[in-house]
Amino acid sequence: MTVYLGSQGQIELRRVFNSGTIVATINTGSVNVAGKRFSFSKTNQSVDAKGNLNKFTDLDHGQLLTGDEIEITSRDGSGLDFINGYTDTSVKKFIYVDELDGIRLYNSFAHAVTGGIANSIALAAPGNAIPVEISVSSKGPKLLAQVNSYEINTERETVDTTGLSDEFRTRVNTLISGSGRISAFWEYTGNATEELPMYLYELAHRTQVGSNFIGRFFLKKAGYNPSGVADRSNDEIFWRVEGIITAAAIQFAVDNTVQITADFVTTGELRLRVETEPQINLLQEDSGELNLDQDDAAKLGLQQLT
Repeated sequence: MTVYLGSQGQIELRRVFNSGTIVATINTGSVNVAGKRFSFSKTNQSVDAKGNLNKFTDLDHGQLLTGDEIEITSRDGSGLDFINGYTDTSVKKFIYVDELDGIRLYNSFAHAVTGGIANSIALAAPGNAIPVEISVSSKGPKLLAQVNSYEINTERETVDTTGLSDEFRTRVNTLISGSGRISAFWEYTGNATEELPMYLYELAHRTQVGSNFIGRFFLKKAGYNPSGVADRSNDEIFWRVEGIITAAAIQFAVDNTVQITADFVTTGELRLRVETEPQINLLQEDSGELNLDQDDAAKLGLQQLT
């Protein structure tokens, strides 16, 4: 018998959204060209001192999060000229959101979570206010940093089918549901290639576009092989979970580490996946590999899952 240690597990998260969109406006005064920073505004129906209704205010805090890949689409067909040299009506970029909900655009997730002006996309003063629609796009999975434990619970409902003449109660199983909890050491800055634990707390407070995520919770990952059997070295065993963060908490004590916990429930299929065959890369006709646009190192492949 082989003993597997929990220290060799990991969680991969992919950001998703619940198909909600945000309707907003990019005003001429909301673009800081020198700082490569802008903000979205929404219409507030409160009446100002002159009796005007359409007074603009910034989006609610938490509607967009650092690292999100968003698609901005013009609602009146005008070009998105607030981006320097850009004339198209739609654009998809990664974003960094500062403490005042100012936004910078980036071409990669790594640059977005790092922030800063150097790698952000240059902006230009728009000729007119641009009404836009914003949607959050899904992206590739990222390793969740600082995880110290997780649990996944599978629950199966039953229906009582006992007859009037039966002496013993009988039941049949019906629907399956799942829930779980993630616990990690709290961190809000770190490696740009990893998802930070603070994201779990931010996700619970996200408004309008939802707190959905897709995750892979590993029991055994490739390269971890305490059994010593060579053929088992690259096996991977994990749960694939589509879930919603339902609660999040930060635990602070002066004599202990700061911890963050997040509870979730599943929204779809919950299965334990077992990969026992090596991945086979998909190739083009010239035997070249198929690389993904978002990550040149990522390739399309086939996997044997049970």
